[in-house]
Amino acid sequence: MKIIGLLGGMSWESTATYYRLINEEVKSRLGGLHSAKIFMYSVDFEEIEILQHEDRWDEAAELLIDGAQRVERGGADFLVICTNTMHRLAKDVQSSLKIPLLHIADATAEKIKEENINRIGLLGTRFTMEQDFYCGRLSSRHGLSVLTPNQSDRNFVHSVIYDELCLGKIIDNSRQRFLEIIKELISRGAEGIVLGCTEISLLVSPTDCSVPTFDTTEIHALRAVDWALL
Repeated sequence: MKIIGLLGGMSWESTATYYRLINEEVKSRLGGLHSAKIFMYSVDFEEIEILQHEDRWDEAAELLIDGAQRVERGGADFLVICTNTMHRLAKDVQSSLKIPLLHIADATAEKIKEENINRIGLLGTRFTMEQDFYCGRLSSRHGLSVLTPNQSDRNFVHSVIYDELCLGKIIDNSRQRFLEIIKELISRGAEGIVLGCTEISLLVSPTDCSVPTFDTTEIHALRAVDWALL
């Protein structure tokens, strides 16, 4: 079994989900008392969040590279960045390492294509929904058509992620608004919905939607198990 390197803390709530899912899947596949071999470094998300919203991505990259290199020195065989948004810096992180990085957008796209879906709706932080590092990778590398909410709805989704979900707050009114936004994306032709922030699965479940949902946290975690057990 390979050692999975987790770079987490963005937020710790979703990182805890990664840890649980990975270990549950290893136990399911191997049986007995098996659990995953994991080396994890967790950042202080307050520092990261400030740099994100002040557009200080170079400084954020320094923090992530430092964390990733700690994981590599700890003996990990590959790296999993436990967040969608910070994959904006995936190239910078990967270039600083000798071990491979398992990209969350690639894992998600492969799962989407397994379902023969071509047009998806994307929910996530403003950075994920608006910047090319995520939508562009899904479209240019994987040939998917990506729909995002309108500006007002993007702002709402973003605020709920940072002001509620990252603080562990699950508010029913926010869930209902999320479901309305999802319905709007479906009405525009979305054949599936990507929960493109690792906290959104705390709020929205597959049973809430009339089309398939793609929980990036679960997809990323299970693909990490695939890599670990190759």
